[in-house]
Amino acid sequence: MRVLMIYCHPRPDSLCAALRDAAKAALEAKGHQVDLRDLYAEGFQPVLTAEERGRYHDPETNLAGIEDHVESLRRADALLLVHPTWWYGMPAMLKGWFDRIWAPGVAFRLGEGAIEPLLTNIKRIGVITTYGSPHWLLWYIGRIDRKLLGRGIRRLCAKGCRTDWYTLTSMDHRSPAECAAFVARVSRQMARW
Repeated sequence: MRVLMIYCHPRPDSLCAALRDAAKAALEAKGHQVDLRDLYAEGFQPVLTAEERGRYHDPETNLAGIEDHVESLRRADALLLVHPTWWYGMPAMLKGWFDRIWAPGVAFRLGEGAIEPLLTNIKRIGVITTYGSPHWLLWYIGRIDRKLLGRGIRRLCAKGCRTDWYTLTSMDHRSPAECAAFVARVSRQMARW
């Protein structure tokens, strides 16, 4: 399987970086091909400019400057997002990646009263993330991030696209041993993909 891993964290010494490395190693050991896109390291520009927004609905011109990201997405069988959760959602850099890359003609086509999914090559989506909030608070506010992925993003992928979540809550109060245990759990889970 070809896995497109989108990694989004500004610090190379973060727990997210350890999770990225563990997931990538486990997937490759299983025989999967991993295409890693590190948004911060690449200097990805998440802001949709006025000029880009002006041509957003024109599939003939809306890929200018993002062709390599679109090609990575179109080649993938699975998408794996590795990021922290900030303010109950994905970091702005990652949200900007969706804004710019999942464009008309790439992720969807506007039809008569409906959106036609175009990323039917994506059969599985995984999310590896950390939350500062405790589990009960995420349950109380309604898991906003899961709704976005499950009801919006996944809908543009293959019918029956599987989603997997690997989360560590109460991140700000975890011991180094608990963080290491989560990295090991993620590694084991990725070895089962």
